[in-house]
Amino acid sequence: MYSNEISEIRFHGRAGQGMVTAAKVLAVAVSFEGKHSQAFPLFGSEKRGPPVVSFCRVSDKAIDFIEEIDEPNIVVVADASVLDEVDVTKGMKKNGLILINSKKSEEELRKKFKSNNVFSIDATSLAVKYLGKPITNTVMLGALAKVTGMVSLKSIIEGMKIRMKKLSPEVFQKNVELVKKCYDETEARK
Repeated sequence: MYSNEISEIRFHGRAGQGMVTAAKVLAVAVSFEGKHSQAFPLFGSEKRGPPVVSFCRVSDKAIDFIEEIDEPNIVVVADASVLDEVDVTKGMKKNGLILINSKKSEEELRKKFKSNNVFSIDATSLAVKYLGKPITNTVMLGALAKVTGMVSLKSIIEGMKIRMKKLSPEVFQKNVELVKKCYDETEARK
């Protein structure tokens, strides 16, 4: 869906939900498919809870600049509560894609954002079921991979092996099961 151009992804969530890790996993994952990438966070507090933003750029060509992503073509929202505090669509390119962790229907969210490119997944419920905690990064990565076709599930898992190696083998395996489940249950972008 986004090949042959630069994809700029902005991840919104709350500290502790793994959005910085998600951007880094995605950056590593696309490298397995011969793409260039960069990932970096922007946050002011290191405690759990406040809004956090991280960025990932993906391109078929070398990326020779590093700056915040002000005009994303993809926005990933890991916690719908940040919508009350942050304009997640600020600067978003026309026809940009929004992926939101929400129990609300896509129809309701599409009306709210006045866009047909809005997808939702109840990432929190899935994360709690598999991990016992509302850490939604792998859920959102599975959905992002399926909705955009930007990267394969296999590459996401390889990226997880590199960027999530501090997890115990048991917790890592639960995350692998979770990303596979999410990928399989998410509808591909038409």
